[in-house]
Amino acid sequence: MRRVEPPLSDEELLDRFQRAAFGYFLETVNPENGLVADTSRPNWPASIAVVGFALSCYPVGVERGWITRDAAVKLTLAALRFFWNSRQGDGDDVTGHKGFYYHFLDMRTGLRAWRCELSVVDTALLMAGVLAAGAYFTGDTDDETEIRELAEMLYRRVDWRWMQGSRPTLRQGWKPKSGFLRYGWEGYNEATILYVLAMAAPDKPASDDSYAGWTATYQWENIYGYDVLYGGPLFMHQFSHAWIDFDGIRDAFMRDKNSDYFENSRRATYLHRDYARHNPSGYDGYGEGLWGLSAGDGPGNFRAQIERRPRKFAGYAARGAPFGPDDGTIAPWSYLASLPFAPEICLLALRHLRERHPEVVDSFRMPSGFNPTLANRRKFGPSGWISDSHYGLDQGIVVLMIENHRSRLIWDLMRSSPHIRRGLCKAGFCGGWLSQPASPPRKTPAE
Repeated sequence: MRRVEPPLSDEELLDRFQRAAFGYFLETVNPENGLVADTSRPNWPASIAVVGFALSCYPVGVERGWITRDAAVKLTLAALRFFWNSRQGDGDDVTGHKGFYYHFLDMRTGLRAWRCELSVVDTALLMAGVLAAGAYFTGDTDDETEIRELAEMLYRRVDWRWMQGSRPTLRQGWKPKSGFLRYGWEGYNEATILYVLAMAAPDKPASDDSYAGWTATYQWENIYGYDVLYGGPLFMHQFSHAWIDFDGIRDAFMRDKNSDYFENSRRATYLHRDYARHNPSGYDGYGEGLWGLSAGDGPGNFRAQIERRPRKFAGYAARGAPFGPDDGTIAPWSYLASLPFAPEICLLALRHLRERHPEVVDSFRMPSGFNPTLANRRKFGPSGWISDSHYGLDQGIVVLMIENHRSRLIWDLMRSSPHIRRGLCKAGFCGGWLSQPASPPRKTPAE
């Protein structure tokens, strides 16, 4: 007779998903240089943003007992030493330029891969991880002292003012032959952490009007009864929040709207749930317990006739609600990444997913996406198409946001960072925890 396992409590469920996500970094890191693969697909390059998430996740692993402090120190130092000593310059055969780094790097050599751009936002996500490591490793050993010193030097080297070009806002990137990318930041997205770090920089900060220039492009909407600062994919409402607790602090824009960015992310999470309930395009499975559109993998670029309706599917894309794009692909990791904002509906969706689509989460590690509209079609299983790989960005945001929900570890670490506080204040944030004295640096167990 088959033994029936007792249902997992919320804490047990979150622990399993968080630990599975954390395992991604141990499985895909190059311990020699600390670089972490963008995705679990074979022979894929490293992503500098994923390294930033990894550096922030190692403290979580230490606190949860999933990695020893010594092992976390070694991986952290490998990454920081690599970036500090890596080749900088305006040529092709380099890792970065003016303190910024190329979006993708060869896992072994650390040199620019795929002729990609010098990425501004990904460098910011890397620097967020660098500063998180510096805030966590406060021991007086030589290695932990070196982590703090390297973290400060790496952050100070970034020339944010140069990346503005001749504009008030930061550019999205730069390439050696063509220079700055033609497009800039417009509309609300994940760039809040970018502007906070850029304006706080002690040596080469972005101009004081850069943040106001960006917020001038915001789009305030009323959707399904929610007054919300619009950003279609859910990751736009999650990434900066992995490091900064925006609950109760406001900039000029949010003071005018009598809201804050934490509340905005809560409303955006509910908006995605309500969009799935309305299901305007009639995709299979959408509803109260199945929602969440974000950037991620997709079934591929093809068309199909499904139940007499023509459907067009896409590969990797930034899907969003309610204005699209939407091809029926759900980003299930969105539930865990939005957990601090709306745990009541995120946990419900997580349990619905396990009950209705167990093959999607049979290992407790969230895939990049799945599409139930393709169930039992084109050789797909009962849950439709399921991504065959995992992405470091997805796994990283899952680890950090579950931890912020459980213990506030990363939020509390970054509250102690003078750079974060200075950047928020220069951007016009005030109130809440910013009105309180800075917390002392976290002490190690040995201290």
